[in-house]
Amino acid sequence: MPELPEVEVVRRGLERWVSGRIVADVQVLHPRAVRRHIAGGEDFGARLKGHRVGLVQRRGKYLWLPLADSASAVLAHLGMSGQLLVQPQDATDEKHLRIRVRFADDLGTELRFVDQRTFGGLSLHETSPDGLPDVIAHIARDPLDPLFDDDAFHEALRRRRTTVKRALLDQSLISGVGNIYADETLWRARLHYERPTTGFTRPRTAELLGHVRDVMNAALAVGGTSFDSLYVNVNGESGYFSRALNVYGRSDQACNRCGTRIRRAPFMNRSSYFCPKCQPIPKSSGGRFPR
Repeated sequence: MPELPEVEVVRRGLERWVSGRIVADVQVLHPRAVRRHIAGGEDFGARLKGHRVGLVQRRGKYLWLPLADSASAVLAHLGMSGQLLVQPQDATDEKHLRIRVRFADDLGTELRFVDQRTFGGLSLHETSPDGLPDVIAHIARDPLDPLFDDDAFHEALRRRRTTVKRALLDQSLISGVGNIYADETLWRARLHYERPTTGFTRPRTAELLGHVRDVMNAALAVGGTSFDSLYVNVNGESGYFSRALNVYGRSDQACNRCGTRIRRAPFMNRSSYFCPKCQPIPKSSGGRFPR
């Protein structure tokens, strides 16, 4: 699933090309693409027609298109291969085109949802008073959100009695960070992924958040991370942060900082990549690790 930088790149593209436009027609070409909209594809399309798309929003990895004249929004689940593309109306249909949205203007472009593996989809949801789709109300703010509370995050780390990578992947604590950017952050912070959080001091937490933000902003600057053609922006272009990764996917290659071979270890049904010299395995110290 795309992480915060990839979703933010898509959001910015949609804000430029879709926000402010009125929906004229919706074609649902595959039922799985609207399976989270329980009433089905016909109802989904009918409820969008005639509505103006507001400013496209994001929280963490979640993206939604508010309907400016109603208390509802279209939530986009990109899954493993979902793409939201802005294409000329006369462009050839993509092989895995699932949903087409046309607008009531003469700009000549339409919004397409393309999804090879059909794990993603679009669905319509009621929104809370602050504009958040009700099904993601439990998702924490992300580290690039101006309202993210650093102090509250620190206190939550201390209370959870967990390890640092598990904390970074916990979307109820901090959203938008997935496996790639967690590994990159921990390498920059020189922290092993199994480092307990109970001993984190405020300076250590502040340093960790600083690295999270640096990694996210660096990825944003080059359009996110693409390992194949499945993640692209709204214009079909890939991101290039994969060229700057320090540990993720670099098992047995030399650490860019010390030259030690990068290791890969199983972690929560996925993998963790780390440098054993820069990120030594923590030694037990009564559950506390001084800065």
